[in-house]
Amino acid sequence: MEEKKFDKNSLIGFLLIGGILIWMLYMNSDEQPDQETTNTEQVVDSTQTATDKSTKEITVTPAEINTASATDSVAVENLKNRLGSFAYSGTLASATDATTTIENDVLQLKVSNKGGYIVEAKLKDHTTYKGDHVTLIRDGNNDFNLQFTAENRLLNTRDLYFEPSVSKSGENNVLSMKLKTGPDAYVEYRYELTPGQYMLDFSLKSQGLDGVMDTSQPIYLNWNLKAFRQAKSISYENRYTRLTYEHDDEDFSKLDPTGEDDEVEKNVDWMNFRQHFFSSMLLTDTPFKEVTFTSQDLVEDEDIDTVYTKNYGAKMLIEPKGGALAENMNMYYGPTDYQIFNDYDRNLDEALPLGWGIFGMINKYIIIPLFGFLSGFLPAGIAIIVLTILIKLALSPVQYKQYLSQAKMKVLKPEIDEIKKKHEGNSMKIQQETMKLQNVAGASPLKGCLPAILQIPVFYALFTFFPMAFDLRQKGFLWAEDLSSYDTIYEFPPGFSIPFYGDHVSLFPILASIAIGAYMIMSAGQSMQAQQQPGMPNMKFLMYLSPLFMLVFFNNYASGLSLYYLVSNLITIGIMLVIKNYIIDEEKIHAQIQVKKKTPKKQNRFQRKMADMMEQAEEQKRAQKKKK
Repeated sequence: MEEKKFDKNSLIGFLLIGGILIWMLYMNSDEQPDQETTNTEQVVDSTQTATDKSTKEITVTPAEINTASATDSVAVENLKNRLGSFAYSGTLASATDATTTIENDVLQLKVSNKGGYIVEAKLKDHTTYKGDHVTLIRDGNNDFNLQFTAENRLLNTRDLYFEPSVSKSGENNVLSMKLKTGPDAYVEYRYELTPGQYMLDFSLKSQGLDGVMDTSQPIYLNWNLKAFRQAKSISYENRYTRLTYEHDDEDFSKLDPTGEDDEVEKNVDWMNFRQHFFSSMLLTDTPFKEVTFTSQDLVEDEDIDTVYTKNYGAKMLIEPKGGALAENMNMYYGPTDYQIFNDYDRNLDEALPLGWGIFGMINKYIIIPLFGFLSGFLPAGIAIIVLTILIKLALSPVQYKQYLSQAKMKVLKPEIDEIKKKHEGNSMKIQQETMKLQNVAGASPLKGCLPAILQIPVFYALFTFFPMAFDLRQKGFLWAEDLSSYDTIYEFPPGFSIPFYGDHVSLFPILASIAIGAYMIMSAGQSMQAQQQPGMPNMKFLMYLSPLFMLVFFNNYASGLSLYYLVSNLITIGIMLVIKNYIIDEEKIHAQIQVKKKTPKKQNRFQRKMADMMEQAEEQKRAQKKKK
């Protein structure tokens, strides 16, 4: 039998093989991406049905890029197999997560090599309620990604590395970010920032990628942004935080500010991810053929969800021109200010909720210019008071007509009571005789209501103006620290809140509600006359409802709006007292009415028609009684 001997050569061979296997496993572990965040080759999902089924979506980890950048031959070859021609960018010195800063005197932007997009947008002249600089983009809340097909691979630029290059164009600062496949073949993001401007030029183009980029497959530009909270009242800020956009040649739309909403639009010119007093916008010279918009409200509990307000998204279909990308666009990161928007002459003011139709026109052509003029040399609070005085003076002739009609109704009350007593139980006859008396006297409840209706457009325009008045932001007055937010004289203990009212007490709404209540009580004597007429609203109910509404619902609104209502009602009370005590003479009015009653007055066509209809109704009623 042959004796077995120990073979030293075999042992050495096994040890070498084991060492090689361990080395390979170690290297593979560095290259393997985290399975929770990305896959090596992910098959295109069902939403990308237009892409060829053989196309694979490629993502790359920093470990792969860093290793390839170190010119490791195995890693470089592996990267080429994964990215094809775009593996070239992974071997450049810029294949790191470094950022490049581009700024002017009002705006500072930081752009990352990875993805080539803005990772921080800071406004130098504006601060949050906590005193920090307003930063619309930071801490990964922004994602800007070009998705395209190249060599049967679906690539996302957010995962790839761009090469930065800073230059000057006159006084403008320029940053070029290039995703390269070679020295003269690349996808470029170009940012150009002008001094003093929140708007920057942004262009997207490709060069030398014929045969690499597949332009027959859909190309999408995806933009997602989570809006940071910037104001003291997150509920108030969130109410005016909304996605708006222009499409189909000056057609303006917006997504629902509550819950989740989405919409697919054609021919989109611009989009605004509005954050109440600040906006992040993307504009294009050539409308996007199709855009899918999404919006999600992130504030479900105001005590817990205190970092973000909305999650916005836009998926834009990009159309190549001549087989290459060539898109000229603009980006805007700055205040939601009507004056700034209007200067660009691109309908950006439509992104502000200033009211539709006549309400918006009053704001744009009267209130905004007037308040802008006043606030140019007066403190914001004083400017509101002066604005209110000017508006009330302008409307005083209309108010005079209203009070005059109410005075006439008050003078006619004894005679109307006699008519009711004389025709008791016959409501139709009472109404006929009352209308006849009012027609002769030139008085009517409708004449009293009409002036009030004429004032509604102004009141509603002001109601929409104050919440969006950027000039009020962080401007104090008396005890209010910020007229664009609520004032606070008392805060409830932590965790305690009154439904609809809030967790604090604001003084301006209390004073405004008292002023409204005083006006309603003082005018009740005359208003009740109108209430006696059939079909008129219950004035006693409105008298109590208006102050209560102001007290409860305006507790979380801008204190500037409550200041306006306070001053407006105080002025209204003053005007009413002057008209009542020094202008309107009830005895004189009574004498004039008696003279008119003796003078036959011809009814107009409408009055004759109404009288005939009432006569016919009365005859039908008598005929029905006879049949019974």
